[in-house]
Formats: sequence, structure tokens, C-alpha cells
Amino acid sequence: MQRRELQVWLVALLLIVAGVSLTYYKHKTLGFPLFPDSDAEVWTVEATLNFEAGQGPIKARMFIPGLTPGYAILDENFVSRGFGATPRYVTGGREVQWARRRAEGPQALYYRAVVYEDPGRRGEDTTPPLPSSPLLAEPFNTAAQMIVEDVGRKSADPGSFTGELLRRLATPEADQNVDLLLDGETEPVAIAETATSLLAAALIPSRMVRGIYLQDQSRRSAVAPRLMVHDGTTWLYFDPATGEQGLPDDFLLWWSGTDDLASVDGGRDVDVRIAVSSNVVDPVNLARRRSEVREGPIAELSLLALPIQTQAVYAILLLVPIGALVVAILRNFVGVQTFGTFMPVLIALAFRETQLLWGIALFSTLVALGLAFRFYLERLRLLAIARLGAVLTIVVLLMLGVSVVGNQLELESGLSVALFPMVILAMTIERMSTVWEERGAGDAVQQGLGSLAVAAVCYAVMDLQVVRHLVLVFPETLLIVLALMFLIGRYTGYRLTELRRFREFVKQEGGD
Repeated sequence: MQRRELQVWLVALLLIVAGVSLTYYKHKTLGFPLFPDSDAEVWTVEATLNFEAGQGPIKARMFIPGLTPGYAILDENFVSRGFGATPRYVTGGREVQWARRRAEGPQALYYRAVVYEDPGRRGEDTTPPLPSSPLLAEPFNTAAQMIVEDVGRKSADPGSFTGELLRRLATPEADQNVDLLLDGETEPVAIAETATSLLAAALIPSRMVRGIYLQDQSRRSAVAPRLMVHDGTTWLYFDPATGEQGLPDDFLLWWSGTDDLASVDGGRDVDVRIAVSSNVVDPVNLARRRSEVREGPIAELSLLALPIQTQAVYAILLLVPIGALVVAILRNFVGVQTFGTFMPVLIALAFRETQLLWGIALFSTLVALGLAFRFYLERLRLLAIARLGAVLTIVVLLMLGVSVVGNQLELESGLSVALFPMVILAMTIERMSTVWEERGAGDAVQQGLGSLAVAAVCYAVMDLQVVRHLVLVFPETLLIVLALMFLIGRYTGYRLTELRRFREFVKQEGGD
């Protein structure tokens, strides 16, 4: 392999790796969909804080979702009449604080968040300090020590210790020490609080967290507890009722600790109701919002950040390299003859508006009429520049004539003839007449038909919904197209049409 050829392969490989890597990052990290017909699901979570206000200052606090593994917040709003809202990080997660100097009577404060699934999002990753052993009175202290020692003998690490401990707490009737500590309580919250104390006695960091299930519920959603245990490396999650490890796929962590979800200073009859509803949205719009929320150079340089009109222009321009790739394949591997490279691509772009059959008919009509006028101009012996200008003027007049006639006949497709690039039409007529004179009518017609056939194939490829989606959402895929162009440019083998031409010669060589 020659040095120049090796260099081409190396550059092509680097371009392919760059294109695939950027595409993978935008798909996995930013959530841009690979296929246009996919849907994305988001959940709207609304928490309503109701209470009865007194006649003095009011300060209300409510925990709101923060570091939620598996999910991320796309948008959130705080709705309250006459109250100021301040979100902040506190012990236990995030909370919003509403304040008002004076209020009276029933009050309703609203928190609304739109969340989406984000598998790459992790929860809290800080390593907590070792807890101090709880101070329990007798005989509770002795019972706790006996449970910790017995469970420790039947476990190997914090994870297995927690699983065995929760199984013990789930059956208090089987162990008098467990029954003593629970004191008849069987609710998951009581079990989680007892497990936290016993884990602290074993010097294992833990805390109780609570959350909701992301299921359509118009009425009050139940808040479920979970036990969060640190194994020295990461946080593990357990169901205190069953001892099962892990979080359900539809579980959204809300806050941690033993504090209530909401509290109000200066009010009474506090009640929080949570409603959940799911919606299906356009994945591209979701990815655009995610890229706005997520900081990073790739997210900021996304094509979707451009104005809508500019996006519409690039939605067409980005298809040109795809068409050029099709032309290169058909010319270098198949051997189809065309009038240049860009003419079939630009005609194919016009076919996207005129549709294929009408486009071919209109294009053939204009070229045939223009070619007739071109032969007449040849007899006048005009200079090249003036002749080309005359052909361009004739093409414009022909396009105008076809549009007027189409309008009179109520043929809407005739009006779309203006979408053909007039300069390309003029150059095609000029080029076809030149080939006609130099090589004959056969070659001219062959190249003309070849150009139309290639334009039709380009149109079929460029009009695919998945192709239009990929080049608009993942323009870095054009790096792969560029790499393929480099590789095609180094091909020096036979074309398919040449194999057919030399078929008899190959047979004779085989016979000899």
C-alpha cells in the first residue's frame, strides 16, 4: 500500500470515528433520537400545598425533587398568589420556601415539574462519614446489639447486611428483639427508621428517602419510603417492606430524611396532594430543551439552536452531500454518465417540490425546447458569453410560459417549474448541445437520460424521512459521508458498465 493511499485510509478512518462518536454522544447523552418516528415520554408532577393561614406572617416549606437517579427535571414552576418562592438546597435535598407578610384563610400553593427519563443521571455520589452509634435505653440497646451481631455473622458486606436486616424486620413475630424495637409498628416508614438506627449501630451510613411512582393519577399519589445505604463506594437502595434491592423503573425520588414533606409556620391543617400525568412529546423538541438545560459545547453548538428559518435552509443544504455521494457511487462504481456532479443533485432537490414524475416531465420539456432554441442560436454565430446569456433568457421565458399555461389549465404542478434552478437548466442545455456537436446525438441523449436517472435516484434517497432526520439532527454524520467520498476517490477498478462492455473479451480469455 502506497503512502498516499495509506494517508487517505487514515483520514477516512478518523472522520468516521469522529462522526460516529459525536452522533453517539448526542444520542445517548443529550437524548437526540436516531429515528424520526420515535416518541418520548415525559411526566408532569404537580404538588398542591393546602393549609389554613392565620392572621400573621406565613412561611411555608416543601421538599421538591432534586438529585433523582434515572430521571432529570426538564422544567419546573412555582405558582402562588401573593407569595414569594425561593428554591434552595437543604439537608434532605431541595426545598422551596414560600413567604408572605400577611395572609388569612385557605391558601393553595402549587409546584409543577416536568421530568423525563435520563438513564445516565446518577443520584448523590458523595461519601458520607461513618455514623455514630445511637444512644438507646435498656433493654432496647441490648436488643439492637444482638440483632446487629446476628445479622453481621450472616452477611459479608453492607448490601447483604441490609438485605438480611430488612428480612428480619419484616417478620417481627419470629424474633423477640425485633418485636421489641418495632413495638408493633409494621408500616414501611417505621421499618425504615428502625433499620437506619440498626445500620448506624453497625457503622453503616444510611438514610430514609421517599418518592412517588410515575403513574397517571389524578388524585393523591402515595408517597413510598426507600432505604438508602452506602457500601463504601456507592449508594444502594432497598425497599424496607420487602428487602428488595434497587429502584423500580418508574420510581421518582423526592426527598430524604425523617422530616415531613411540607411544613407551615403560621398556618394549620397542612395537606399536600400530588398528581402525576404522562405525555408523549416530539423527541427532537425534548432533546432541544435538554440541550438548553445541559451545559456543554456540543449542546450549545447544536443546529437546533439556530432560528427556525435558518434551520429550514440547512435542512435542504445538508442533503446536497448525500446526493453528491449517490452521484459518486453511480458514476464510479456503476458507470452512469451524467452532465457533471451537481446538476443531478440540484435537479433532485427540485424534484422534492415538484414530485418525481411531474419533475421529470417538466425538466425534459424545458431542456428539449431550450435545446431547439440553442441550435437556432448556433446558426447566428454568437459569441459564447452572449449565447449563454441568450439561452438563460430563453430558459426564464420558457419557465414563465409553462407556469402561465399551467395556471390556465389549473395544473398546480406547472406552477412549481420555477423551483428548477434556471442556471443549471441553461448550463445543461449548453452542455448537451456541445456534446451533441462533438460526439453526436447518441452520447448527448445518453448523458441526458443518465442525468435524469441519477437525479431520480438522488431524489429517492434524499427524500427518505430517516435521511432528512439524520442530517438535520446529526449533521456530524456528514463526516462519514466525507470519509466515503475519500474512499470512493481512490477506487480505480472496473465499473459495472465496463464489465458488460468487455464481457466478450473476458470470455475469450477464459477459453484460451
